[in-house]
Amino acid sequence: MTSLQAPAAVVMIRPHAFTSNPETRDDNAFQTLANRSAEATSAAARDEHDRAVEQLREAGVTVHVFDDFGDRDTPDSVFPNNWFSTHPGGHVAVYPMFVPSRRRERRADVIEMLKQEYRVQDVIDYSGLEQDGLALEGTGAMVLDHIGRIVYTVKSHRADPILLERFCTHFNYEPIAFEARDAQGRDVYHTNVLMGIGTHYALVCLDMITDPERRATVCARLKETGREVIDLTHAQIGEFAGNAIELSGRDGLILALSSRALAALTPDQIAVIERSATPLPISVPTIETAGGSVRCMIAGIQLSRR
Repeated sequence: MTSLQAPAAVVMIRPHAFTSNPETRDDNAFQTLANRSAEATSAAARDEHDRAVEQLREAGVTVHVFDDFGDRDTPDSVFPNNWFSTHPGGHVAVYPMFVPSRRRERRADVIEMLKQEYRVQDVIDYSGLEQDGLALEGTGAMVLDHIGRIVYTVKSHRADPILLERFCTHFNYEPIAFEARDAQGRDVYHTNVLMGIGTHYALVCLDMITDPERRATVCARLKETGREVIDLTHAQIGEFAGNAIELSGRDGLILALSSRALAALTPDQIAVIERSATPLPISVPTIETAGGSVRCMIAGIQLSRR
């Protein structure tokens, strides 16, 4: 079984110079510093990535892997979901990034592979808008409901409102933007740390949405599209429980998330997921020091095969 919400193929980037990026630390409260050498940290991240690829392939997901050999100073390259996204009907978007090191992650060979192996009608490239100081960091900044045609977006300098409107016009989505803060009152930098949407359920920390009316709207719209809302706590978000992605595997739907994230969920929450999908826990503790988890590592391919 496949779902419009759950791609059966993904792109992942194998890191060779991974580190917790100093350029993004100011607004990413999830980042921490690894307590070992750069070489050991990078090697551990690469091992975690390789095991994640292996687990996804074992589950029947097609994984296209590209190596990043670290010669471009791209410490966050393991998180490709921020610089491009793909959409049913053959559409690809390329995004402007907030900090210079992340702009260097964009690569033509990934787009060329998509064109060769999948039906690509057009590539809409917003990246030139970086010159105007604008950013819209892909499916980190936007959590897409492909079934309800809604884009959920936390307001931040990584999600410019003008660009968001432009994206929604091009790709036929309705934008729902809101402010969100963590338990310490810090602004949330990416929407996909507090929200993940599956086919029949949605993981979201409603308490992080600061405006009560907006909070009610988000909850109502998720339910309108047939999802059961799994309301996460601040503590669960701190364990990356919102940073999950549903995929179509060989035997049905799976929910890829980190081992840490799954351990933070309650039995009742897991039971809701398991009614339609099988959780696939992946251990990525080193990669999580950079402030992203399993969902950030996976760029879904929502395109038809050639």
